[in-house]
Amino acid sequence: MLLLQSKKETSGFHNAGEKIPPPETKIQPMKDTTIRLDDKTFRLSIPYARIEAAVGETAGRIDRDYAGKERPLFVGVLNGSFMYMAELMKHVSIPCEISFVRVSSYEGTASTGRVRELLGLSDDIAGRHVIVVEDIVETGTSIGHIKAMLRERGAASVAVTALLFKPDCLKTGTPPEYCALTIPDRFIVG
Repeated sequence: MLLLQSKKETSGFHNAGEKIPPPETKIQPMKDTTIRLDDKTFRLSIPYARIEAAVGETAGRIDRDYAGKERPLFVGVLNGSFMYMAELMKHVSIPCEISFVRVSSYEGTASTGRVRELLGLSDDIAGRHVIVVEDIVETGTSIGHIKAMLRERGAASVAVTALLFKPDCLKTGTPPEYCALTIPDRFIVG
């Protein structure tokens, strides 16, 4: 089992009144970190510094590709993309807008395996360049449906950025155009 390291874990915990090291202070990453969730144990797989660097590089590629294009719309798929969207927006320097959607793929209590609707996208996206923000892309099924729905609404272009991509799991569609990190087909939390 894998674990993503959060920024809080990297910098440590601080009590009220305790002197916090200045940002330029190098803090050693935790080694052999494990946590337990229910009956599963997870070990540190991707340190925060590596995540931050990969997100910065991904934002740089997006900046270059969308420079000169009119205000692209970043659409985060909730709930998973929330933290990645926040980190990504710290690094994106082009003028842009953000929005969030939820997807529904359920009929009653069972998943249909097909996204039935995008909930929350009230923006008119006709003629807009849209970048879908996902935390992780595995089979590609959901993201394929989302991209098709956005194209049906008239988006000029639709690309995907994902914090994590599992290439061994991809069953349909294409890999994300902007992938921060590629990981093996193992369960991960973070």
